[in-house]
Amino acid sequence: MPDFSELSRLFAGSDVLSITLFTLSISLTATLISVFLGVPTGILLATHQFRGKKILCAFLNFGMGLPPVVVGLIVSLIFWRYGPLGFLNLMYTPSAIIIVQTIVATPIVASLSFSAICSLNEKLYLQLLSLGATPLQAIRYLMHEARIGLVAAVIAGFGRIVSEVGASMMVGGNIKGQTRVLATATVLEVGKGNYGFALMIGAILLLVTFLVVWCMTYLQYKSMKLVRIAK
Repeated sequence: MPDFSELSRLFAGSDVLSITLFTLSISLTATLISVFLGVPTGILLATHQFRGKKILCAFLNFGMGLPPVVVGLIVSLIFWRYGPLGFLNLMYTPSAIIIVQTIVATPIVASLSFSAICSLNEKLYLQLLSLGATPLQAIRYLMHEARIGLVAAVIAGFGRIVSEVGASMMVGGNIKGQTRVLATATVLEVGKGNYGFALMIGAILLLVTFLVVWCMTYLQYKSMKLVRIAK
């Protein structure tokens, strides 16, 4: 049974609020970048035919299951002092965490965006172009029609980012006040044997994740209602 007085003391003397805000800023930034990279990639794959498309799709699907620890290892070797990009001094910085989380989440967003666009009529894009729409207008229409699936892709990407631990610790170092996020703080407290405090941090992580995903799900549900009304 957790000692709640001890938990309260630990909670009051910790930086949980700043860690929570830092986790949100890091996760949302990485999610935005992965959406910026992943959604256009998925749309490009769904609307164009080119040599090597199947191979690229296979790599995206492979990337969905990419082990974050391996990604963290490769990125840390690249950013290490004597690595190819060591001169940038990105190791153990928030930027390094954002980069590694973006690498982990982008294939998920791209692959699910590809599936969302492919779920529409495969000839729709060409029909829109034949009716006089510009490629940009046609893509905007496709995104509007596939918005429910695209929101699901964003939710999946954020879920992967906010729960990621291994890669963040490898490139961020879990430094207090600089690179510590809720997930890595939970692991740290478990390592110190503070299971009750770790549970509290884990509960905050779950709450933050739930609130963000709930907002996205609300937008998704609202879109579903608009589709039903339109029908």
